[in-house]
Amino acid sequence: MSVAEATEVKENRYEGMFLVDSNAFASDPEAITSELLKLLEKAGATVVAHRPWQDGKLAYEIEGRRKGLHYIVCFRMPTTGMDILTRQCQLSDVILRQMVIAHPQELFDAVVDAISGNPAEEAAAEEAAAAAPKADGKSEA
Repeated sequence: MSVAEATEVKENRYEGMFLVDSNAFASDPEAITSELLKLLEKAGATVVAHRPWQDGKLAYEIEGRRKGLHYIVCFRMPTTGMDILTRQCQLSDVILRQMVIAHPQELFDAVVDAISGNPAEEAAAEEAAAAAPKADGKSEA
């Protein structure tokens, strides 16, 4: 057995927020969704859950657009795919902006349950998010 066969590729858990043109999504949601999922697939991601999140007026104009739709996606992907995903998003006509963050398993599961639409699990997701440490290392007490 070679070293390449013996090493497992570690997949991290990510939550991605993708800003897409609101009008384009309203006219053909399936095409926009499939394009976004295709970009993730090219980067080696395995999508666990996804859905449109918030549609509304942007704080400032982005690429000539004043309205946008935030599309949330939870996925697993090797870290090597992040550069590919970032580049594909920059080249895409569909995605205006993107933000991807890594989650620990507990928080990832809570977010997946929340966006999958399980009402009982949404409360658990809110509790997990509240219990997660703050970015500056301080917690509320």
